Amino acid sequence: MNKICKNCTNNFEISSEDSEFYSGLNLPEPTFCPDCRQQRRLAWRNEYRLYKRKCDATGVEMLSVFSPDKPYTVYNNDYWYSDKWNAKSYAMDFDFSKSFFEQYQILMQKVPQLARSTMNNQNCDFVNQCGWSKDCYLTCEADENELCAYSNYIYNCKTCFDCTHSVKNELCYECIDCRQCYNLKFSQNCQNSSNSWFLKNCIGCMECFGSVNLRNKSYYFCNEKCSKEEYLQKLATVNLTSYSSLQSIYGWFLGFSQNFPHKSMNGVQNENSTGDYLYQTSNCTECYDTYNAKDCKFAFNARNLKKVYDMTVFGGPGGVEFSCDNHEIGDSIRNIYYSDQIWSGCYNVYYSKLCNNNCHDIFGCVGLRHAEYCILNKQYTKEEYENLKTKIIQHIQNLGEFGEFPPISISPFSYNETMAQMYFPLSKEQIQSFPLDKGGLRGIKWKDDLIIIPQIDKIIPGNMIPDTISEIPDDILNWPIQCEISKRPFKIIPSELKFYRDQNLPIPHLHPEERFNKRMSLRNPRKLWTRNCMKCNAEIQTTYSPEEEIACNSKLQRRIVYCENCYINQACL
Repeated sequence: MNKICKNCTNNFEISSEDSEFYSGLNLPEPTFCPDCRQQRRLAWRNEYRLYKRKCDATGVEMLSVFSPDKPYTVYNNDYWYSDKWNAKSYAMDFDFSKSFFEQYQILMQKVPQLARSTMNNQNCDFVNQCGWSKDCYLTCEADENELCAYSNYIYNCKTCFDCTHSVKNELCYECIDCRQCYNLKFSQNCQNSSNSWFLKNCIGCMECFGSVNLRNKSYYFCNEKCSKEEYLQKLATVNLTSYSSLQSIYGWFLGFSQNFPHKSMNGVQNENSTGDYLYQTSNCTECYDTYNAKDCKFAFNARNLKKVYDMTVFGGPGGVEFSCDNHEIGDSIRNIYYSDQIWSGCYNVYYSKLCNNNCHDIFGCVGLRHAEYCILNKQYTKEEYENLKTKIIQHIQNLGEFGEFPPISISPFSYNETMAQMYFPLSKEQIQSFPLDKGGLRGIKWKDDLIIIPQIDKIIPGNMIPDTISEIPDDILNWPIQCEISKRPFKIIPSELKFYRDQNLPIPHLHPEERFNKRMSLRNPRKLWTRNCMKCNAEIQTTYSPEEEIACNSKLQRRIVYCENCYINQACL
């Protein structure tokens, strides 16, 4: 069945399988299309904008995802997880003369919020959405890492800098979507590879340079087989210690890699699944960066899922089951609906935020632990809860608001602070021009002072940094560097300087955020196109647009995309 999105007015489909999923959970079918639902959830996600503010409990200065001007009570992590306060003390009676979301927003502003989403870390004061890590700096959505910095979506990594979407890597630099790699530099979509530079789509390779689509190879230079002696001689002619040289080589490699076929979908051990970067999934539709999932749709950056629709981030060790339209939920939970940051054994949760530790049967609650039968943090008996919940759902339905994630207008963050700005970019002028009836985008906030560039008397322009690490003195740690692109200042930290010296790598000239943006720009959009394999002409679904033209050998051409079988057959095995 085709429907028209209430927000963007585009058509989207609700299949019979979808209808069965929603009716099985006693949920209405969505009125927003998948992209608009994803945009709404991402507008509640501030990953890497960290601000100095004081803990409202202790008065001690801390880092927080909430800027000081936000109308929220914010506690540092230790105090928030302590037993020194009780979220039920902020309980509210439900008022049927007001909308549910108006009351929910008031409760969110009253109940203390968590400064940053972190747990069980050592010496990781400048991270967010990180756990079980040690000696990390400016990492986000990153668990079980050690001595890593300037990286996002990395897991079980050690001594990795400037990496994105990486798992079980060590001594890697500027790598994207690499897994189980060692001493890899400037590489993308690689697995079980080591001691190599500038690789793409390689598996089981070592001692290789500037190569694409290799399998279990050693001593390849620009996709040509060499003896060990020949390889080392050729490698010695390449200046891998100079910043300008590395940038030139990377630019060449990005063009060179376009001469080779690309697999229609990245991932392994998938059955009847569509999307990109999928691992061990079955019957999953339009899922991205998803691991160990079954019978799911529209899941993003999540793992250990079963029968889950519209989920953004997490999943955790125990996973998520039978849930719909949530952000950052996980760890042995089930039947969670339209909620944000629900963890650890919770179930039967509606429209709630920051609740954990076995909460169940709660509606519109914030910050609860070990709670049951609560609405707006107020305790009820089981019978009272069920009766009132039914009336509230009817009240929300009468206003045409039940069955979607909470609106962007009550998000704690301004739009340009969130990941929605990365995947669904908008300008301030666009936001201000939205008509009042622009449903899902009504009331979006914009932060004018998102990036403040301070006046600094002594600063090193990026283009004035010495070209090699051997020319860098110790006092670089005392000098801010001015980014060549954004002009924002940034500093080198001691562990970072040691890494560059150990690896003989030059000092970067760009601010960490610019480096992050460059890596993300090399990943495909989270959008599927139907096109044909350019080898066998079979119909495929892929994140490579059939209309896209790329620069290759000084001319524009369509990117070469193969179905999985044709890609495997042509790879250099």
